[in-house]
Amino acid sequence: MTNSTEAQKPQNTKKNKKKGATLDTFYGAKIQNTEQIEEDIQENSPKSSKGNRNSPQTHEEFESERTKKMEALWEEKWEMMQKKFTHLQNQFDQTVKENQALKQELIKQSQNTKKLEENIKYLTDKVIDLENRGRRENLRIIGLPEKPEINTKLDMVIQDIIKENCPEILEQGGNTATDRAHRTPSTLNPQKTTPRNVIAKFQSYQTKEKILQEARKRQFRYKGMPIRVTQDLASSTLNDRKAWNMIFRKARELGLQPRISYPAKLTIYFQGKVWAFNKIEDFQLFAKKRPELCGKVD
Repeated sequence: MTNSTEAQKPQNTKKNKKKGATLDTFYGAKIQNTEQIEEDIQENSPKSSKGNRNSPQTHEEFESERTKKMEALWEEKWEMMQKKFTHLQNQFDQTVKENQALKQELIKQSQNTKKLEENIKYLTDKVIDLENRGRRENLRIIGLPEKPEINTKLDMVIQDIIKENCPEILEQGGNTATDRAHRTPSTLNPQKTTPRNVIAKFQSYQTKEKILQEARKRQFRYKGMPIRVTQDLASSTLNDRKAWNMIFRKARELGLQPRISYPAKLTIYFQGKVWAFNKIEDFQLFAKKRPELCGKVD
């Protein structure tokens, strides 16, 4: 019986070694398994004889040694856990610092982007304003028939329009000569049924303004056919003005005497005062606060 028990001990030792190896890989260091330590203590403990069985001194020594080894084991575990925690804490602190730095950089980049957008808007508005000022002597004629006899002598056609619609300018001796006149766009699109606009550049800004004022008062015609004469402006400014079209029509129906002034500002006459609006949102807010207009010009 004694031999069979001793023969089985190596197998138990292998199992204990496997358990100890699993614990080692978990903590990343060579720490023995508690069961292995207890087995080593039992193997190394003095064998009690029949005459000296359960000796108080031998038992106390065994318990003391066992306690010391267990304390050493848990102290080593605790130290490893503290190192691991300190490492993780350092990583966390470093990540927080990096995130804060990235946040500050993002704020800085956002501020730079906002400044760039403001500069781009300022420069864009400046270019548009310069383009509009370069067109200040121009008039745009809309609806003039697309015919060869008209396209080949646009300068003469413009003089005929002035004679037919505002002859008083000629009677006053105004300079109605034009530097040039052309269709826009330069090429004809056969798929479009409407005629291209005509751009006429006058030599006199004052004459151009007088013609424009007359065109605002009444319908202009060319040989009896209705045409429109408007200020020639940059395409972006024209689009801004077109955005007012619906509000402009409803304001006119309400007798508010609407006008679109340069570059794309709406003015109305309401309750004895002239009101001006640069944005549609401003006008809508104004109308909502007045019962006479609320819901009528949306």
